[in-house]
Amino acid sequence: MMSFGIPRKTMFMFVIHDNSKTPFQHWHPGLRKFILNVLFSKALEEIWNGVPKPQAYKSTRFSDFFSEEVVVMSSYEEKEKFKEEVAQLRQRFSHSISPGGFAGGDRRGVVPASGFSFSAQQIWKVIKDNKDLDLHAHKVMVATVRCEEIANQKFNQLINDGGWLALKEAVQTGPVQGFGKRLSSIVGTYLSEYDIEAIYFDEGARNSKRQLLESKALDFVYPTYTTMLGHVRSKALEDFKVRLEESLNKREGFTSSVRTCTQSSMLEFDEGCADAAIQQANWDSSRVRKKLQRDIDAYASSVCSAKLSKLNGNYETQLSASLTGPVEALLETGGKDTWASIRKLLNHETEFTISKFSAAVADFVLDKETIAQLLQHLRDYSRNVVEKIAREEATKIMIHMKDRFFTVFNYNSDSMPRVWTEKVDIRSITKDARSASMKLLAVMAAIRLDEKPDNIEKVLFSTLMDGIVSVSSSQDRRIGASADPLASSTWEEVSLENTLITPVQCKSLWVEFKIETEYSVIEAISVQEAYKRSNNWLPPPWAIMVMVVHGFNQFMLLLK
Repeated sequence: MMSFGIPRKTMFMFVIHDNSKTPFQHWHPGLRKFILNVLFSKALEEIWNGVPKPQAYKSTRFSDFFSEEVVVMSSYEEKEKFKEEVAQLRQRFSHSISPGGFAGGDRRGVVPASGFSFSAQQIWKVIKDNKDLDLHAHKVMVATVRCEEIANQKFNQLINDGGWLALKEAVQTGPVQGFGKRLSSIVGTYLSEYDIEAIYFDEGARNSKRQLLESKALDFVYPTYTTMLGHVRSKALEDFKVRLEESLNKREGFTSSVRTCTQSSMLEFDEGCADAAIQQANWDSSRVRKKLQRDIDAYASSVCSAKLSKLNGNYETQLSASLTGPVEALLETGGKDTWASIRKLLNHETEFTISKFSAAVADFVLDKETIAQLLQHLRDYSRNVVEKIAREEATKIMIHMKDRFFTVFNYNSDSMPRVWTEKVDIRSITKDARSASMKLLAVMAAIRLDEKPDNIEKVLFSTLMDGIVSVSSSQDRRIGASADPLASSTWEEVSLENTLITPVQCKSLWVEFKIETEYSVIEAISVQEAYKRSNNWLPPPWAIMVMVVHGFNQFMLLLK
């Protein structure tokens, strides 16, 4: 049986030992030609024609697959020359694949010495199993096995390399300058050693195993590379935070600061990636870069939120400070235009604060919807401040009513203390003082920030000042309850959330108020009565005139 497809011709060498002293080159040319062409070439061609061949190779010639060479040695009688020729022939055998060797520099099919033992074993195994030998397939098999052994050896050397282990340990603690160059050198060293040791094996098998070695080595070092990229990303992010804080501390604009610091950090990351890249791989760092961009955006967003929150808090504080005192004073005054004044104050302070706030947030480059939400928040906050103050003051309404009553009752329009002489109309003063307290109660009964009209003051005056507060009999209570506008928990035209003091609470407060202020009225009346009695010890005016004209003694005689 025969195998075909061998990559180069097989040489047949015929060595003629010339025993005579006539060298072969001195033979007659015709005789030399006859020996070479007839005895060898034709004989070999006839043998080839008689060998069974596949149908595709029926017309092939012996010279298509084989070449022949005749070597004539000198006579042994010339020992020195003979030994020299033998040495030269041995060299041709030893260096058959070198230029001048039998293969003429053709290295195809060469089996290096390191693979000869395995090659010989496999040759014999194939011969025994198949009774044939395909040298090309055998060469590929030997190259595959041997190149894989070399690749495994180089990979094992790589994972135990001292330089690699030191580099790997250093990366665990932080970024390493020149990481890419160092790792490229380590990996390149073992790939080069593989190339040197596998150079004589089949090119296809050699390249295939080299690719596998390179892929395996790159997969092995890739986790360390990703760790390095993680350090580069972390450092770029931390530097972004530091730069942004420094820029904001210099009172630079927020948006421009974020943009400048982002560009610097992304450039720093790109340079770090370039330093970490290795020659043997074209690893994509875009995923880590995108993560860095997301981290930067998230941090910038958090800083923006914190800055806006702080800014918003500052303006809330300003609003609270500008509203609290004036609103409290207006509510304590309890005048006719109290809520109109509060609305005017609220609108002025809110718009003034919003104007300054809008200018402050202009550099944040916010969308219109976000800005509108922030401004509406300030409007809601200012309204809530007023409502909160009103609710707090409503809980102290009894104190305010009594203070108002005693102010009006005990002091005249010039803020001078009253003297309860007989000419002072205590009843009228009491009515005025109670009326002032009633107006204050009406003002504090509800929140009026929406300019909606109501009849609270009218109802209170008509019911508590002009009407009867309590009803005695049960039947009268039923009639009174149905007719009493204060027998309710809500005011007409006033929502529940805007109600501070319900009608029934107003009624209860008024009863308590009258009880607590009644003593002052009674005391004033008592003082006035005492003043009148003290004035009764004096004689009448006509008697005083008599005493002036006639003297006291004459006046006493007249009385007798």
